[in-house]
Amino acid sequence: MNEYVAEFVGTAILILFGAGVCANVNLKGSFARGADWIVIAVGWGLAVTLGVYAVGAFSGAHLNPAVSIGLAVNGDFEWAKVPGYIFAQILGAMVGAAIVWLHFLPLFKAEEDAGAKLGVFATGPAFPNYFSNFLSEIIGTVILMMGLLFLGGDFTNGLKPVIVGLLIIAIGISLGGVTGYAINPARDFGPRLAHFLLPIPGKGSSNFAYAIVPILGPIAGGMFGATLYRLLFKGQFATIDFISVIVMIGVLVLGVVLNKAILKEKTSPII
Repeated sequence: MNEYVAEFVGTAILILFGAGVCANVNLKGSFARGADWIVIAVGWGLAVTLGVYAVGAFSGAHLNPAVSIGLAVNGDFEWAKVPGYIFAQILGAMVGAAIVWLHFLPLFKAEEDAGAKLGVFATGPAFPNYFSNFLSEIIGTVILMMGLLFLGGDFTNGLKPVIVGLLIIAIGISLGGVTGYAINPARDFGPRLAHFLLPIPGKGSSNFAYAIVPILGPIAGGMFGATLYRLLFKGQFATIDFISVIVMIGVLVLGVVLNKAILKEKTSPII
């Protein structure tokens, strides 16, 4: 299988099970409606594990632009392949989300809450604050990236995909309640685009004003996670690591600017 096709397929599998558990737990009429946050976290962890097992032998199963970029920062992946991987991941995420919509079509019709419908596809903040929301996504993705590098950068063999799934569950249970822990730009942006394009009755806004958070936050976190790993465990700090630090600081500064420009700092006392 071509490596770009593999990333497409693997990310579609990730979203099929990940967005699927969100639909199962949240949509009106589902037998699983009302199941708690732990079910969602476990569902996403298993989604990652299954996606990695499915295509790991073909592409390395990044399934996440932040992972592709982080591995490139660490020197484990070619920068020239990053754009193609990201495109395949986003497209796969859109297709996975569309399959979820088709599977739960009667429930989408029965559900009256537009926010619940969007929540199947995309993340959102518990409290809107661009700075703190960026920071939450950065921290979660730093942990993800360092965890993957602790496994040697190759997390596709043996029980390693299970360990990666457990890491996703741990991040979700411990840290995910602030932003819904996208920690993956494709996981949010692809399904959000699908939500915008699909004829979902009563769907409301796709909230693209927030979409920048689960895009830039995980990218900054993936880069900084790789840099932190290189510095602490390899004793290295090169130009790319300096760029990683600048990117992270720039994203946080952007959060402050967006708070002042968009939120007018009325929604939270935090920066």
